[in-house]
Amino acid sequence: MKPPQTKRGSIMTNSIIQGVEAAHLKKDIAAFQVGDTVDVATRIVEGDKERIQVFSGTIIMRKGAGINETFTVRRIVNNEGVERIYPVHSPFIASITVKRSGERRRAKLFYLRDRVGKSVRLTEKRKTKKEEPSANKGEPKAELAGAAS
Repeated sequence: MKPPQTKRGSIMTNSIIQGVEAAHLKKDIAAFQVGDTVDVATRIVEGDKERIQVFSGTIIMRKGAGINETFTVRRIVNNEGVERIYPVHSPFIASITVKRSGERRRAKLFYLRDRVGKSVRLTEKRKTKKEEPSANKGEPKAELAGAAS
C-alpha cells in the first residue's frame, strides 16, 4: 500500500526536507503581508566592501513555503514600474521594515501593474483602539450632563 500523497510527494519525504531546511530558515522575520509598503535593506558585496541598499515599495505577492518562500516588491521609478523578487530567508536581506499596511482583498495585487500615479496607493489599514470600560455605561459623563443643563 502506498503512503498518502501530498502536493509535492509523500509525507515522509516532505518531513525529511523540512528537517534539513529548518537549519537555514531565518528566525527573526518581520511580520509583513501583501499590500504593505516596506523598506527592504539588502546587503550588496562589491569586491571586498559591503554596503546596504534599501528598496522601498509595495508587496504585490508572496508565494512558496519554507526555504523557497519569496515576495515581490513593486515601486515606480522615473514613471517606470520596477519589481524585485526577494527570497524571504535570504542571508543577503539585512532587514524588512514595514512602513504602512494597506487594505486589500486579494492575495496577489497584479492589478497595480496597470495603475499609475495616486491610484497605485492602497488605503491604509485602520488601527482599532481598545475602548476603556467606563464605570457608568448607560449614563452620560457628569461633565457633559452639567454643561448641557
